[in-house]
Amino acid sequence: MEKIVSAKNERVKKWSKLKTKKGRVNSNQYILESWHLVSEAINANQNVEVILTTSKQYELHQTEVDSFDGEIIEITDDVSKVLGSTSTPQGIFGIVELPKEDHFDSLDMNGSWLLLDQIQDPGNIGTMVRTADAAGFDGVIFGEGTSSQFNPKVLRSMQGSQFHLKLLEGDLLDWIHKFKENDVPVYGTELNPEAVSYDQIEKQDAFALVMGNEGNGMQDKILDQTTKNLYIPIKGKAESLNVAIAAGIAMFHLKK
Repeated sequence: MEKIVSAKNERVKKWSKLKTKKGRVNSNQYILESWHLVSEAINANQNVEVILTTSKQYELHQTEVDSFDGEIIEITDDVSKVLGSTSTPQGIFGIVELPKEDHFDSLDMNGSWLLLDQIQDPGNIGTMVRTADAAGFDGVIFGEGTSSQFNPKVLRSMQGSQFHLKLLEGDLLDWIHKFKENDVPVYGTELNPEAVSYDQIEKQDAFALVMGNEGNGMQDKILDQTTKNLYIPIKGKAESLNVAIAAGIAMFHLKK
C-alpha cells in the first residue's frame, strides 16, 4: 500500500481543494469523510476512485477496505487534518467522481420531490434530505442560492441519504414549470391570506414541496408560481418553526 506522509504532497494539495466548488469543478471529483459515507458511496455504486486512510482507521476497517478494488493509500494524521473539514477528522476519506447530472427532460416527474429555495444551513439541508429519504421521496432539488450538495458539511449532515434518492440542482422556476406541465401540484410554504393549513391537503403520490430560506422564506417569484401555499398552525407561543422541522411535518403528511 502506498503511503503519503507529507501534507505538502501534490496529490494532497489537489484533494484538499475538493472542499471548494472551484476545486471540485476543476477535478470533477469531491471528497467524502468517514467510513460510513465512503461505504455508503461504494454500496450505491458511486465511482469511488481512491480511499485514503490512517493506520488506525485501516485497522478498524481492514476487511472492508481490502475488498475495495480501487486505489488505497495510507496517510498520516497530519495529512488527515489537512483533508478533513472538522477539528478532529476521523482519518478515512474517499475521493469520488462527481456524478453525471440527469438530463432535465429525461426524468419522470410523477413522484414526490422536495425543492430547496436558498437554504443555507448545512444542518438544515442534511436533516431535510434524510427526512425526504425516510418519507419515501423520489428526490431533492437544490435551487440556486442553496448550499452545494458537495459541501463537506452538507455531505456529513446528509449521512448517506444522498445515495438513496436523486439529488439535482437547477433553477426552481424551470422545475416548477416542468412539474405543472405534467399536472403535478407544487406546494409552497408561506403564511399569507391565500395559504391553507397543511392538514387540509390530502395525501398523494405525485407532488413537489418547496421550502424557503431560513430567514426570508420563499422568494416571491417562486411563491407566485405554486399551485397552492401551505402553512403549519402554531398552537403555542413560538414565533416560528425551524425550516427542517416544518419540512418534516409537511413531507410525512403529504406523502401517500
